[in-house]
Amino acid sequence: MTKLNRILILVFVFTLSVGVAIGQDDVPTGWSFGGVPAVAYNSDTGFLYGAILDIYNYGDGSQYPDYRYTTRLTWTRTTKGSGENIIFFDSKYLLPYDVRITAEAAYLTEQALPFYGFNGDNNPAHETEDDDAYKSRVFYRHERNITKFTTDFQKNLFIPNLRGILGLAYYKTEIATVDTAKLNDGKDAADRLPEITIMYDDYVTHGAISADEALGGNTNYVKLGLVYDSRDNEPNPMSGMWTEALITAVPSGLGNDFSYTLFTGTHRQYFTIIPNDLSVAVRLGYQSVLSGDIPFFMLPHYQSSYRATEGLGGSKSLRGILKNRLVGNSIGFGNLEVRWKFLRTKLLGQNLYLALNGFVDAGQILSEYGNDKYERLYGSDEDQGMHISYGGGFRIALNENFIISVDYGMAKDELDGNSGLYIGLGYLY
Repeated sequence: MTKLNRILILVFVFTLSVGVAIGQDDVPTGWSFGGVPAVAYNSDTGFLYGAILDIYNYGDGSQYPDYRYTTRLTWTRTTKGSGENIIFFDSKYLLPYDVRITAEAAYLTEQALPFYGFNGDNNPAHETEDDDAYKSRVFYRHERNITKFTTDFQKNLFIPNLRGILGLAYYKTEIATVDTAKLNDGKDAADRLPEITIMYDDYVTHGAISADEALGGNTNYVKLGLVYDSRDNEPNPMSGMWTEALITAVPSGLGNDFSYTLFTGTHRQYFTIIPNDLSVAVRLGYQSVLSGDIPFFMLPHYQSSYRATEGLGGSKSLRGILKNRLVGNSIGFGNLEVRWKFLRTKLLGQNLYLALNGFVDAGQILSEYGNDKYERLYGSDEDQGMHISYGGGFRIALNENFIISVDYGMAKDELDGNSGLYIGLGYLY
């Protein structure tokens, strides 16, 4: 069997509202539920199955399109042992004194997490079967398990739309080489992965990944920052901006295995072209290590006032570019997206719209990771420059908040991959 890249297939979409009484023509009240299944296949990690469920409470509808609170439940499994178990909660109205709380608890297992080394300078040809440089389909992979708990509190400050943020988090990260024997279990001889040394092992052997971080470690951080948010609607704004500056400190005195400080700055702005229907959304992001030594396994994590993501590369940053393709000491990226709501109607008494979007994503390593401990392996000293992808997508939105998303992105450079299809919930930003 030839390698099948992960292909997400939308096979079923359901939206269910219960206990809902419409006090006004276009205002939902009470509870609303919506979900999508997760279905995928990869010839190495196996068949993926699961579901994502969003639960909203609108109260008496007086805050609509805001919800009083929401919970997102994510549960997925693959037949080779990977999985996601995530509970995410957000509310601007649960706590007193106008304090917003955003929290997440998760246990994530990855049998073959993408790892392309540092600074975007390695050639993915080593995992391409029809390339002369082919080594293994999991050459750029390692195993990773994460247990994490995060909580962010935001409070309005002295001027409209300005908030202060305090965040606390615990990450336990466990790293290992790929268990080739487990992935080969049940495969025909022609489909089995070769028993070779993968890049992660070579990085450990040569000191590019130091011994004290090779197996992972604990990361407990405190996050402080300012957030300016004038969006007219959070799930899909037509106007306003959302800008934040965050300092994430991982001090040595909180049981951490490493100590460092990060700065993250993200600016998002939204422009109305046709009222209610057509808009342009822009995002610019920058993250840099200010002090200390960040372990390699924390490099892909990008901080936010709402929900931390991973990148650069993949569904949350550069769509169509390989997941986690770019990691460095400092990174910068940008997204430009045109969004068109082309149909508005009602479904089972609920507000529904359909939308299309087109996008261009771009990112770059601004300063390299590794310093004297990084021995360049399988790569080159050439500046990789800007990494660009582009594509389009489709949205189904219920009550402005529950948004089913389908995006298809293509990488400009074949060294960054070919394309990616992403199905999930919500707009990217």
